[in-house]
Amino acid sequence: MENNKQLRTWLDDMKLDHPLVIAGPCSAETEDQVLKIAHELKDTDVNYYRAGIWKPRTRPGMFEGVGALGLKWLQKVKEETGLKTATEVANRAHVELAIEHDIDLLWIGARSTVSPFIVQEIADALKGTDKVILVKNPVNPDLPLWLGAIERLASADIKKLGVIHRGFSTYEKTKYRNNPEWQLAIELQTKFPDLPLINDPSHITGKRDMIFDVSQTALDLNFDGLMIETHNDPNKAWSDASQQVTPKVLIQIMKDLKIRKETDPEAEYNSKLNNLRAQIDVVDNQIIDLLGKRMKAADSIGELKKQKNVAVLQSKRWNEILGHMVLEGELRGLSEEFVLKMFKAIHQESINHQEKIINS
Repeated sequence: MENNKQLRTWLDDMKLDHPLVIAGPCSAETEDQVLKIAHELKDTDVNYYRAGIWKPRTRPGMFEGVGALGLKWLQKVKEETGLKTATEVANRAHVELAIEHDIDLLWIGARSTVSPFIVQEIADALKGTDKVILVKNPVNPDLPLWLGAIERLASADIKKLGVIHRGFSTYEKTKYRNNPEWQLAIELQTKFPDLPLINDPSHITGKRDMIFDVSQTALDLNFDGLMIETHNDPNKAWSDASQQVTPKVLIQIMKDLKIRKETDPEAEYNSKLNNLRAQIDVVDNQIIDLLGKRMKAADSIGELKKQKNVAVLQSKRWNEILGHMVLEGELRGLSEEFVLKMFKAIHQESINHQEKIINS
C-alpha cells in the first residue's frame, strides 16, 4: 500500500477541534438501552455512536449480540440524535445489512483481521464504498498481518480507511487485558503517517479505572482518536462490564485529557530538543556496542560448553540474572515489566548464539 495522503481526507474533512471520539456500549442489548445512552452522548464531543450487534465470543454460550435487529435501533439513534453510527462486521452478510441500514462507520474486529479469507470477503463486499472502514489490529502482535488487511481494503478502492489499536494477547499476564505493544502502533504510524490511528483503551485495559491513562498515552503519541465503550449501567452490561464507563465518566475523561502540540516553532525549544535527541543517539549507539560485546562473551561461553558437552540453558543462572536485573532496574526508575521483556530478548539472542556454535 502506497503512502497516500488521501487516507486522511475523511478525517480532515470533519474539521474537528479535538481527537475523534467513538463511544457507545460494547453490545446493543435493548432498544431502550441503546437510545438512552445515545441521548446522553448527544451533545458531547462524541463523533460516532458505536454498538456491537454481532458479538463473536471466545466460547459458545455467552451473549453473542442481538443481531440485525440492533441495526434498526442504530437507525433510530441517528434519527433522534443526529449521531453518526458504527458497528463491527465479520462477513459479507454483516456488511450488506449494515450498508442497508445506513451505518456510517464499520470496523473489522481483531479476530477477523487474523484471517485473510475473512478480510478479503469483507473487502469484496465493501468494494468502492464511501463508508469509513477501520481495521483493528490482529489478536497477536503481527504487524504484517495488520498491514495485509489494510492493503486488501485499499485494493478494493476503499478511500476512507483507518486503523484501531486495541492491544495484543500475550501468554504472560500483565496489568492489561491486551498488552498495548505501543512500538507496533508507532511502527505502523511511521510507515503510514497519513493513515488515521484510533486507540481503543477499553480493550487494552479491560478495566475502566485505567482508561484515562491509556487514552492520554495514546494522545501523547499523536493518535487521531479514541474508541471508548460507554454504558448507562456498566456493572449490569451483558458483555465486558468491567471495561465500560458511564456517559458522565466519559465526558469527564474528555475534559481532563490534555491535547499536546505536535511540535513548537520556538527556537529555544527546538535547540533543547535536538540536544536531548543527540544525547539519546549517543546512548543508543553505546547500547548496541555493549550488546555486541555481550554476544561475543556468549559466543565464548558457547565454545566452552561445546568442549565440555554442557547444555545451553542454565535455569538457575538465568533466574539469578533476572532477579538481580529487576532490582537494578528499579534503582534506575525502570519498570519490572520493561526489564523482564528486555532481558528475555537478550537471553534468547544469547541462546541462539550458543546453539549455533554447539551445533556447528
